[in-house]
Amino acid sequence: MTRVLILYSTVDGQTRRIAQRIEAQLQAQGQQVMLADLSEGAALLPQADKVVLGASIRYGKFRPELMAFIEANLAALSERPSAFYSVNLVARKANKNTPQTNPYMLKFVARSPWQPTLLGVFAGKLNYPIYSFWDRQVIRFIMWMTKGPTAADAVVEYTDWEEVERFAGRVAAL
Repeated sequence: MTRVLILYSTVDGQTRRIAQRIEAQLQAQGQQVMLADLSEGAALLPQADKVVLGASIRYGKFRPELMAFIEANLAALSERPSAFYSVNLVARKANKNTPQTNPYMLKFVARSPWQPTLLGVFAGKLNYPIYSFWDRQVIRFIMWMTKGPTAADAVVEYTDWEEVERFAGRVAAL
């Protein structure tokens, strides 16, 4: 039985929800899955046959823990089939929702010493009510500039769950 380690770095929880959907799909295909926050990943890596990392974008950047994890575990990541997915609101736009067109994924691939076997990009969830006052204002401004929703009570889930499931199928085939 293939052992898959799914690690996620999330700010508001959507990246974790996507990881859980991937987990369910892989388990349905008979794969053994370990799901954990990225901070717990180094201890679990030796037990994995393949690895999936998911990370969200906030203010145009991945959290610093992502690159620190990659650099500290580069050998272990590179010796296994692996996948990486990014979760960001830019991916809500049809011309920015693939690994080849998403600016954050392009930047990641150019800068990361780890080159995963499979890449995925998913739109996240806009959830103004859970954001702090400061985050709400900054994200509303960004959404205004990019012609997105700006109502302070807006909650919009942009994640294409069918695409997440297709990605999980590609992970299973690695």
